[in-house]
Amino acid sequence: MQIFLREWGANRMSKIELKNIDKYYGKNHVLKNLDLTIEDGEFMTLLGPSGCGKTTTLRVVAGLEKPQNGTIHIDETEIVNAQEMHFEPPIKRSLNLVFQSYALWPHMTVFENVAFGLAIKKKPKSEINKKVNSALERMQIEKYGQRYPSELSGGQQQRVAIARAIVSEPKLLLLDEPLSNLDAKLRVDMRSELKRLHKELGTTVIYVTHDQVEALTMSTRIAIFFEGILAQVDTPQNVYNNPSDLRVADFIGNPRINLLKCKAKKVEEQLQVTSDFGRMLFPQKDLVHSKIQSSEFDCVLGIRPEQVVISTTRTNDTQVEAKVYTSMPAGSENLIQINIGESNLLAKEIGVTNYASDQTVYLSIDPDKTNVFDAESKMLIKYSAN
Repeated sequence: MQIFLREWGANRMSKIELKNIDKYYGKNHVLKNLDLTIEDGEFMTLLGPSGCGKTTTLRVVAGLEKPQNGTIHIDETEIVNAQEMHFEPPIKRSLNLVFQSYALWPHMTVFENVAFGLAIKKKPKSEINKKVNSALERMQIEKYGQRYPSELSGGQQQRVAIARAIVSEPKLLLLDEPLSNLDAKLRVDMRSELKRLHKELGTTVIYVTHDQVEALTMSTRIAIFFEGILAQVDTPQNVYNNPSDLRVADFIGNPRINLLKCKAKKVEEQLQVTSDFGRMLFPQKDLVHSKIQSSEFDCVLGIRPEQVVISTTRTNDTQVEAKVYTSMPAGSENLIQINIGESNLLAKEIGVTNYASDQTVYLSIDPDKTNVFDAESKMLIKYSAN
């Protein structure tokens, strides 16, 4: 196994740099001055709603689309320079793609499907056998080598498609929503396989999805797109705990973040925030920048549902009285909709709990684990402690 890993990891570097990329389809400006660097060995997920530009970014990197502006470098080699009309063909970019559809040859066995690319390149038969068997073993489908795609489940077919992509040992692996056709259980299984595969092979991966759970569980970093604009690039933990603006905050998290209207102002070099949870003071070190206006302004308090602590009795003066609107037990967890002042929020508790509608409860939060956003600019102004 150690020899196998050295073979797969040897001499493969792949840092990708996209600078000032613009892509139009007619008058539709799909990618808007995109700057993105993907480091060697990263698992970078491009995340966002439908039509945001994530798949177009993948296709531009792959060479399936030509941008109207900008440059792309892979390992400091320029593969795209739109101004000079230089576009390196896909075959010279040392990458492989896996699409949403498996695109397997129905008349070929699993072994033949995986070997196809190597056979086209006229590799020696002994080399083909060795590499195909290694790829099938890597994806845990070696026993299906002589079966045809029609004899496989959807998850097995997806493993074949990935085996075919990695058999040529690409520097760069591009995956465009490869799990979207699978059922929920298979998707969880395949996330685990892909994460393990990335760790063991060290290949640079660009992964496109609209599923935030996939992005949060598999990625080393996530790039979030809205309407062709890159909104935030960060680790899954930082994207979740400190979204760059209200749009990212509302998009990331299931159940979604609670966003409460509040007022804020600068008081003795601290940010004072007043909401239905009372008055909170945040020190300078928790602020994104120091330029906070002294006069009162509108802001938004962000509280993740799991940060809301519910008690049926008042135990301290910091708790806030609230009313349960509805309780939704879901086996291992419970989601509780709560009315507090003029606000409505969602709490999440792990375990078997239940509350009656209109029951009086008492809420508390850890101010350090909240976000504060400027209501006008929508931008984050106060970090959450991770």
